[in-house]
Amino acid sequence: MFSRKSLGVSVSSSAVAFARVDGSPSAPLLESVSSRPLSPGTLRPSLRDLNVLNPQGFVIALQEARNALFCRGKYVSVSLPDSSGRVMLLEMEERFKNRSEGLEILRWKLKKKLPFDAAEAHLDYQPIGTRENGDSVVLVVVAYRPVIAQYEELFAAAGLIPAGIDLNCFNLSRLFERRLAKSESYALLTHFDSHLGIMFVARGKLEFIRIRELAGDDAEFDSVHQEIRRSYLSYKAKTPEGEIKNVFCLAPPQLASGFCGIARDAIGGEPVLLEPKSALEIRGKDFSVPDPLFPFTPAIGTALRAL
Repeated sequence: MFSRKSLGVSVSSSAVAFARVDGSPSAPLLESVSSRPLSPGTLRPSLRDLNVLNPQGFVIALQEARNALFCRGKYVSVSLPDSSGRVMLLEMEERFKNRSEGLEILRWKLKKKLPFDAAEAHLDYQPIGTRENGDSVVLVVVAYRPVIAQYEELFAAAGLIPAGIDLNCFNLSRLFERRLAKSESYALLTHFDSHLGIMFVARGKLEFIRIRELAGDDAEFDSVHQEIRRSYLSYKAKTPEGEIKNVFCLAPPQLASGFCGIARDAIGGEPVLLEPKSALEIRGKDFSVPDPLFPFTPAIGTALRAL
């Protein structure tokens, strides 16, 4: 199988991170990573307001992080903060002939659910399955066009061309796809950049997804426990036959033990902590792997998307 190099960039509220990946989707190799912090007030993730409040500082951080890789590549896969968009599962009784028609139907259905004009929505969707009554289930991602346009303009100012843009929640899980595929029914709980991600998968299909921004100190887990427990009960009420065989957790090292404990209390079973270093090989003796590698997880994940 042919290999190719891919460059991924993740944006969080406090930093930009780059990852250079080689190999293939089934055998990825991490070549190098770099990051630069964002000064306080540079970026404020939002669904309806422009995210970057200090464009010059943001562009400089991108340039410095890219230059640290000694990489000339301009095309990058980009992963944005989860609050920069909205993710949802929708059931659609309407039938559509093609993708374009599906997008128009979704735009119409979302008219009253968005804090901005649906005509200004950047939409994407992925069919997940079909209910017994024939309704389609689709995974929908929504963003405000001006928000995406600002990011594209600032990446261009840094000499970079976004080849694809999605959200951190998807790229956190992408790095572990091979591991997760071994379990057809599972819960995936993530804690990254003050965002809590909750996904329930049954028989290999995504049945529930919820992304929540966490307020206050990340070490305060009361609200995290409530959100996970509430989501689990909601999922079981809607999908009583959906057995959860495994619980996977991904969290910063300093929070991992407590986060897994909450998962154990809220869902049951013995959670498995996912480790980025175990999900891919490291290439080159001269590459000093950061410890922890966790902050680079979405950058690596979005780079894998382009392999």
